[in-house]
Amino acid sequence: MTDETPGTPSISVIVPIRNEAAHIASTLQQLLDQDRSGIDVEILVADGRSTDETREIVAAMAEKHPEIRLFDNPVQLSSGARNVGIQNASGQYLLVVDGHCEIPTRSYFTDLVSAFQRTGADCLGRPQPLDVTDATPLQKAIAAARNSRFGHHPDSFIYSKQEIQVPAISVAVAYQRQVFDQIGLFDTRFDACEDCELNHRIDQAGLTCFLIPELAIRYQPRKSLAGLFKQLTRYGRGRIRLARKHREPPSLAALIPAFFLIGLIAGPILGYLFPVLGFCYLSVIGLYLALTAWFSLKAGWKNPDRRVIKILPCVFFTIHISSGWGVIREFLAPLAAQQAES
Repeated sequence: MTDETPGTPSISVIVPIRNEAAHIASTLQQLLDQDRSGIDVEILVADGRSTDETREIVAAMAEKHPEIRLFDNPVQLSSGARNVGIQNASGQYLLVVDGHCEIPTRSYFTDLVSAFQRTGADCLGRPQPLDVTDATPLQKAIAAARNSRFGHHPDSFIYSKQEIQVPAISVAVAYQRQVFDQIGLFDTRFDACEDCELNHRIDQAGLTCFLIPELAIRYQPRKSLAGLFKQLTRYGRGRIRLARKHREPPSLAALIPAFFLIGLIAGPILGYLFPVLGFCYLSVIGLYLALTAWFSLKAGWKNPDRRVIKILPCVFFTIHISSGWGVIREFLAPLAAQQAES
């Protein structure tokens, strides 16, 4: 609990974690090192029953710093961890910070309170660049790709750099406490895009969100293409699950990777049966290769490490096929469930 005094702004930082032994101490120390002048702060760590040394690390830090409190998250998903934090939070403002990130400023809490007071917003969003310290060439390539229009959802504002009012769906991470009283908690049926689903409800309720560049946090890119594939597959599934829950058609941008993957697999067969379709198939592949080359050069040329140019085509391809596979897999999930029940 925060020792809140009347009129004093208070922040509850919610840290959802599972198996973050390599990064959690650094993240917590960055939070502890923030300027807290005139602000009451508590740090609520919700652990999804880690199998590494995460809990021990957090517990040891909590003994020295009473503002850190460790909770169990039996759901083991980020959605469940966020709910644990919300249910135990006492702050006026609730902020979500993941267990593996870099905070590039020591004025994060003062900037957060200032932004809420200045804008009067119900929630705030932040840019989420992936350019962390000591990144490998692959991580730099993933960061460059995800910062490119060819490598992330075009409706997302997570790489914007100006303060503007935006839809909450892609960026909101800090909330006035009353937001959860109005729209409820995170949906624990989501193992990805749980933030997008909650933020979608915020937009439906007509609440306001501002993107605040000063609140940017740098996130760790995946360390392998396999990890990136798994991550983007989950995101693809989450987008379709979001559309299904709210009975809305998926956006065309979410479906294009699925169409691409289906065409990539079915194209040679259809081309063999119908030569004119084979010509169309080769034309589309040629266009895709040209776009990949162009965006790889464009994104890689801005990077001081030019090695990323050679890696970017593989990264873009992984992003597109994994996103497409996630969409297809989630579309097939209800059919698989029906077959299991029959």
